[in-house]
Amino acid sequence: MTFGSYVRTTREDLRARDKRFSLRQVAERIGVEPAYLSKIERGDVAPPSEATIRRLAADLGQDSDILLAMAGKVSSDLQTIIRARPQLFAELLRQLREMPDDALLRVVREVRDGDW
Repeated sequence: MTFGSYVRTTREDLRARDKRFSLRQVAERIGVEPAYLSKIERGDVAPPSEATIRRLAADLGQDSDILLAMAGKVSSDLQTIIRARPQLFAELLRQLREMPDDALLRVVREVRDGDW
């Protein structure tokens, strides 16, 4: 599923339960023109800026990191972290690439809890 189609499907699912999720109303809340949001949803334009994706994620109740990844972007805070030690993070990500989700989750928990 593409970024735009995911946004559209999510918004339309929400609209089925709540009329506040019309294209026009969502566009207004996130600060873009309805025509622009429509083009994003159809894939006629590239995904918007990080700031717009974050506002859209918040409005739709979605995780902004997931929407950013679907848009082919990395959040600016993660970019800053990676730039500080690019070789180490590149190697880490390459090592984690084939790791099963449960093992990766254990690593995340160990790092988060300081058990290393």
